[in-house]
Amino acid sequence: MEKLSASEVLTNNYTVQVATTEHLHLAEAICHEMEESAKARGTGIAKRSPEYLRDKINEGKAIIATDSEGNFIGFCYVETWEHGKFVANSGLIVKPEWRKYGIAKAVKARAFELSRTRYPDAKIIGITTSLAVMKINSELGYEPTTFSELPVNDAFWKGCQSCVNYDVLTRTDRKHCLCTGMIFDPEWERKKAEREKEGDEANIENAQEDTHEKWNFLKDVKVLERLKNIKEKMFLKMAERRANKLITNRD
Repeated sequence: MEKLSASEVLTNNYTVQVATTEHLHLAEAICHEMEESAKARGTGIAKRSPEYLRDKINEGKAIIATDSEGNFIGFCYVETWEHGKFVANSGLIVKPEWRKYGIAKAVKARAFELSRTRYPDAKIIGITTSLAVMKINSELGYEPTTFSELPVNDAFWKGCQSCVNYDVLTRTDRKHCLCTGMIFDPEWERKKAEREKEGDEANIENAQEDTHEKWNFLKDVKVLERLKNIKEKMFLKMAERRANKLITNRD
C-alpha cells in the first residue's frame, strides 16, 4: 500500500485530508448538504456559498472526507477572527448515511491539527447545540465558555443569521442562545509544559492555583443536557410570548 502523507488519514472506507484543488467541484454538493442538515435539525450551520468554500479550499483551510470513489462525505473549514486571535473550525457536516462511523471526529481532529499548525497562538473556538460535537470538542481539549469570551466583531456573529434561533441571540445582546460556546486556549498547554520542564516541585506547588484542570465532558454531560433543555424551554417561551404580542398588536 502506498504510504500516506502526514496530512491524510486512511481507513477501510474513507480518507480525511486537507482539501485541494481536485475537490473544488464538490463545493456545491457540500453547500446543499449543509442546507439540508440545518433544515432537518432546526438549527443553522452558517450559510456559505460554493464560492466561499472554494476560496477556503484554495487557501488550504478546508478538511474533506471522501469515500473510495472520491465522493464527498464530510467537510469542515477554518476561519480566523480579530487578526488571528481566534480560530473557528466551522461548517462541520457529514452525509447522513455516513454518520456514526467516526467521520465527524476524524474531520474535526484534522481541522484542529491544521488550526494549531497554522495559528499556534490562536484560541480555537466554536458554538454548537450538539452534545455529540461537544464531546468531540472536549476530547480535543475544548471547554465550555461564556459568549463574552468569544469574538466581539459583527463578522463572527453574522454566521448565525441563517439559524432559526438568531432572534434569541440578538434579543439577549449576544449573551445567551441555545448554543453552547466552547474554547481551547493554547496557553493552558504552554503553562503546563513550562512547569514540567522546570521540574521544580516548589514552583509546581506555588503554581497549583494556576493549574488548569482538563474539563471532563462525560462527568458533566447530564448537567449540560439539563441546561440545554432549560434554555430551549425558556427561550422558546420568550419567542412564543413575543409572537402572541405581535398578533395582539396587529388586531
